[in-house]
Amino acid sequence: MHALTVNGSVELASIDRNGLVESRHIGAAVVVRADGTVIASHGDTAATIFPRSTLKPFQAIAALRAGADLAGAELVLATASHCGSHRHTDVVDGMLAHDHLSADDLGCPPQWPLGYSEKAERIAEGQAAARITMNCSGKHAAFLRACVTNGWDTATYLDPAHPLQQRIRATVEEFMGATELWPAVDGCGAPLYGMSLTALATGIARVTGNTDPAAQRLFDAVLANPWGIDGEGRDNTRVIESLGALAKLGAEGVVVVGMPSGVAVAVKCLDGSQRPTTAVALTLLARHGEITEAQAEALISELADPITGGDAIVGSLTVQI
Repeated sequence: MHALTVNGSVELASIDRNGLVESRHIGAAVVVRADGTVIASHGDTAATIFPRSTLKPFQAIAALRAGADLAGAELVLATASHCGSHRHTDVVDGMLAHDHLSADDLGCPPQWPLGYSEKAERIAEGQAAARITMNCSGKHAAFLRACVTNGWDTATYLDPAHPLQQRIRATVEEFMGATELWPAVDGCGAPLYGMSLTALATGIARVTGNTDPAAQRLFDAVLANPWGIDGEGRDNTRVIESLGALAKLGAEGVVVVGMPSGVAVAVKCLDGSQRPTTAVALTLLARHGEITEAQAEALISELADPITGGDAIVGSLTVQI
């Protein structure tokens, strides 16, 4: 196993200002089918990367398979990196109350909401960073639901040896088709597994293009409640709403998009930036006939921050692969 390096990366996208390239983002990207066929590969897609929050669909599927009674918005929160809106935290509160638990039982650390307005609102109200506003709180509430359902210990649910975490690892291995995983700990405290970008994309393709009942339940819930996975107007939510796809970001410049056809794209930006990742993923999906160029262009135009000089637009983000 080896990490993604500069030499193993390609230029994913560039930013120009008044005709001069000001920034370049490098990394790797891959497009695959659910059967593992690689449609397109850019950079060292065999390098080991941490999927970060793009692992959440598999964690949610494992919770469902363990008997966790999750549906609708609750199921979407189980796979979300939510912005911390009151709409999100109300769902998580309800999940915990259902199981006679509280936010103190969450194993994720206290953090401010991801959303700027949500964070500003809570600061103005004199609130502190909280476990429930941490973007992974829904996933942790789902973990606890699985534990309560099975009578498993709720205090040690993040231990890799815990029955739930053992099931999650088995689910990851099954969907990714990989048993060579790099064990680590994610920012929320949950076990994390490093894998190749190709394995990650294959797993996502199997979530959206597979007949696995738990995967189908998850995908259907996401399509019905796209606001839950990210937030109103935010990147993942808008891609889901516009394309009927599963879009999921991960920290440190990772994004995946899985289509109902069973084709998925995974992108890793080496410098950890999210700025180019969705645009790269959409461009590759359009290039390989999964969406139209018009769909890709419209979403990129909507979601990419404009390069401004005063009131004027003086540059743009350009996908280079």
